[in-house]
Amino acid sequence: MINFLQGLFQLRRGPWEMIASILIAAGVFMLMQPYKLELYTYSFVVTLIGTVMFIIVSHFRD
Repeated sequence: MINFLQGLFQLRRGPWEMIASILIAAGVFMLMQPYKLELYTYSFVVTLIGTVMFIIVSHFRD
């Protein structure tokens, strides 16, 4: 846990890619669930933010 937080503050690729991947997965889940219209409404935005974040953090150092 401490290494994860240190990686976030030091702008390391691993922890930030994990957060971006979780956002992408959450956006896809929000898109496919049939229960809440609010989740479906924001699913594209969450997936887009995760994708753009993944592209940006892929340029961080290891």
